[in-house]
Amino acid sequence: MGMTYFRRYRMELNLRDWTPHWDAPDLEQRGYEWVPYDDGLIREHAAAKYHSFRSEMDADVFPCLSRRDGCLRLMREITGRASFVPNATWLIRYRDRVGGRPIPVGTIQGLDLDEWGAVQNLGVVPEHRGNGLGALLMMRSAAGFQSAGLKRMHLEVTTANTPAVRLYERLGFRQAKVVYKACEVAGV
Repeated sequence: MGMTYFRRYRMELNLRDWTPHWDAPDLEQRGYEWVPYDDGLIREHAAAKYHSFRSEMDADVFPCLSRRDGCLRLMREITGRASFVPNATWLIRYRDRVGGRPIPVGTIQGLDLDEWGAVQNLGVVPEHRGNGLGALLMMRSAAGFQSAGLKRMHLEVTTANTPAVRLYERLGFRQAKVVYKACEVAGV
């Protein structure tokens, strides 16, 4: 194991003048279901988180994301905080056919940190990326922060995660500063 530093952007969005743009009308017809937060969904959120991050660079930055039990523990930690914002926390399920078992394929969680909406772990499983689900999760989370009375939101993203950085910029986020996360990584 060696120590390495991951360069991350803190990206911010002003919610005062922000309005959501819901441009995915056919997703429900294609088998996707939007599920607002409920305490009974923690395991589904954890499963979506695990399948979204287990093979990604974020699992190096945050090793708990590479393990099922780590994702469940993280979900319990997030939802157990006094600053947890249920309205900014969403799950996406997918059914491949009518009557089929729904599987969790996307998740986002939100916290209120010093009157900022703080996005936690926006994730979409690889097989479902490219359908606009990440953008829609972010917009639903932003609308949830607005309904909670928050005027600004932020997130952190590893700078090498170019698709995520581009998505956030397209949604109106601006890079506010660069931060570094120290991590022990095998093979470094």
